[in-house]
Amino acid sequence: MVKACKLVGRSRATQHRQGNPKPRVHGPWPKAQHPAELSPAERAKILAVLNRQDYADLSPTQVYVRELDEGRYWCSQRTMYRVLAEAKMGGERRRQATHPPRKIPELMATKPCDVWSWDISKMRGPAKGIWYHAYVVLDIFSRYVVGWRIERIEDGQLAADLVQEIVADTGGNPPGYLHADGGAAMTSKALASLLVDMDITRSHNRPRTSNDNPFSEAQFKTMKYVPDYPERFASVNEARTWMEGFITYYNHEHRHSGIGHHTPASVHLGTAAAVHEQRQATLDQAYGKHPERFARRPAAPPLPVKAAINDPAQRA
Repeated sequence: MVKACKLVGRSRATQHRQGNPKPRVHGPWPKAQHPAELSPAERAKILAVLNRQDYADLSPTQVYVRELDEGRYWCSQRTMYRVLAEAKMGGERRRQATHPPRKIPELMATKPCDVWSWDISKMRGPAKGIWYHAYVVLDIFSRYVVGWRIERIEDGQLAADLVQEIVADTGGNPPGYLHADGGAAMTSKALASLLVDMDITRSHNRPRTSNDNPFSEAQFKTMKYVPDYPERFASVNEARTWMEGFITYYNHEHRHSGIGHHTPASVHLGTAAAVHEQRQATLDQAYGKHPERFARRPAAPPLPVKAAINDPAQRA
């Protein structure tokens, strides 16, 4: 038989299997049971031991040695793992800490001083590793920077002092909400205590969600992309001098697309309506002279009506 199979190039195993077929029903060939294999009843007992209430959060190794200490042997440690895997219980057995989902901040401002947003951004110092920190607080409705400071460190007390100074400068008129991300300075005890005393509701981003603070992020981007923003600042005083000029420009000259191309100061101080009327009068005059140059009657950009962080209507 061996010589014959070799002569025709046929496997001996194939010849033996096809020459001695085993009768079977539909389905795969039955697996031969190893003499040492556990029976289904033994597997059920092992699974019951592993799932005992006092063992439910212990690893199979811990269960194995504890059962040995009690004078009982069920199977090897590896077999315990296999039994759990076959029962689809092979994951983490310990109780895991769970955290409730962070609430999405939903803030709405329909006028100045409803919601303030603030953040801290780094500014490069004179050498590598030296940073200055710009604290900037703005009104989300008008985009007006109500206060700022530049320091060498991030600190909750410095932030609290800044907020207190801004409220004093505005005649003791605090906002309804102060929104920020979850940084150490933003969640500091000093700032939290001040906000409670001033009856200001604090709001924070969800972790790793910068879009929850879009107004401060956009303001910092505008700041760092102006043509004269330095690569580095020679000193903290130079950074403060530059920042003072930029904030004056941003508040009083920069036409912001998010507020109908008005300046933040115009919206914040209530002169935007008059500017809007003047713009519309100019457009009406131009339309009256040459209507053929317009597809429709031109309209000045509308005045802002609201500003929102995670507007529920838009999210829906």
